[in-house]
Amino acid sequence: MKKTILVSLVVTGSIICFAFRPDSKKPWKAAVQAAAKANPVKSSTESISDGKTLYVKHCQSCHGKSGLGDGTKAAQLKTEPGDFSKSQFQSQSDGTIFYKISEGRDDMPSFKKKMPEASDIWNVVNYIRTLKK
Repeated sequence: MKKTILVSLVVTGSIICFAFRPDSKKPWKAAVQAAAKANPVKSSTESISDGKTLYVKHCQSCHGKSGLGDGTKAAQLKTEPGDFSKSQFQSQSDGTIFYKISEGRDDMPSFKKKMPEASDIWNVVNYIRTLKK
């Protein structure tokens, strides 16, 4: 009887832990309005340079120098940081990328406070666009 109860508790606990674990494979979609938002910052040499400076400061440690998801902190993350050079990532709208940087999810923090000027986040979006293969 005690063995049955113990087994039941272990199984139930395992199911609960599995059900509530972060799942990095779940789709990360922006709200329709956010995805449709146009980038108000023209992609220029200055914007890309400013975006790169911010990327190096805030993003490179997880996403890597070339955006491949191989930064120095990437191995410590529970969720995969992704590869910005892949067409699957690059096919997202600027609004979607802006939303993901602003809001964050799981290991990805929100950057609304770290980059309070929306133009800074748009500059990062413009820089990330240069990382495609």
